[in-house]
Amino acid sequence: MSRYWSAVVHGLTPYVPGEQPKLPNLVKLNTNENPYGPSPRALEAMRGEVGENLRLYPDPSADRLRQAVADFYGVTPQQVFVGNGSDEVLAHTFQALLKHEAPLLFPDISYSFYPVYCGLYGIEYQTVALSDKFEIRVDDYFRPNGGIIFPNPNAPTGMALPLADIERLLESNKDSVVVVDEAYVDFGAESAVALVDRYPQLLVIHTLSKSRSLAGLRVGYAIGHPDLIEALIRVKDSFNSYPLDRCAIAGAAAAIEDRAYFESTCARVIATRARLVNELEALGLEVLSSAANFVFARHARRDGAELTARLRERSIIVRHFKSPSRIAPFMRITVGTDGQCDALLHALGEILRG
Repeated sequence: MSRYWSAVVHGLTPYVPGEQPKLPNLVKLNTNENPYGPSPRALEAMRGEVGENLRLYPDPSADRLRQAVADFYGVTPQQVFVGNGSDEVLAHTFQALLKHEAPLLFPDISYSFYPVYCGLYGIEYQTVALSDKFEIRVDDYFRPNGGIIFPNPNAPTGMALPLADIERLLESNKDSVVVVDEAYVDFGAESAVALVDRYPQLLVIHTLSKSRSLAGLRVGYAIGHPDLIEALIRVKDSFNSYPLDRCAIAGAAAAIEDRAYFESTCARVIATRARLVNELEALGLEVLSSAANFVFARHARRDGAELTARLRERSIIVRHFKSPSRIAPFMRITVGTDGQCDALLHALGEILRG
């Protein structure tokens, strides 16, 4: 029945999300979900919304959530946009701010949704190669462009740019929007939100899926100059005026407000990551420096696809990327609980010894 498709659908290569296997007793370390549950205050707030008021539409502006985000970062609500997961926020950003005559720039090894959005919205783009050490070199972006976007920390490498490098990029790129996608920033990198008041071309995007353990709720937000936020709102209101339901608004706001719980779970993940890196290196793997809730690791003599398959035989799921070819030797391993990481390390030890 594809004869009924529009031309744009025939040309799309959709994003492939991480596997969500429906198998029992898995050690699931493939989609960078937080191993710890959401804030109890968030759960309580969501339960409080389940009632008669669900017959009513939610607040289309999600003012309660925008205020919570603004208070957390010391900005104004007019500098905050919220959406149905950071992927929707990104989608609106591509359409509202990144479609111009000059090409959009992003790293050649990065979030694989970026080229998908370009295909969907007809945006010309150029990829910029990471260094031999898998680093983003901001000097390579000092060229004409219709916008720049990159994750910080980068995905799937986990490596982070210092804030000074981001500011240097902003100083040299004042005629187009720079988007910093900070899905993993709370696990050890510096947030560029500190720069939004000084650089009107900067947009910073966050998700509640990782550091606030709400991947199942689908909430994301952007912070930037009110003019950028207005562009996102115009696109949103031309697509779906009510992207966040009542439960999502209440739960997300409560999660943002529960700073103590957020900081404690991030600290636990960071501590486990440090131990995981040490143990992986002891097994002979090279691990890139990570500021995320995952690590990117390879073994000098064993292929990444093979190790991923052998781990799966032991009901341990990690993620492997076949392309580009220079990251094919790597596995991306989510930082789980201490127990989950112990199971992974035990299985890897058996595989490598075998």
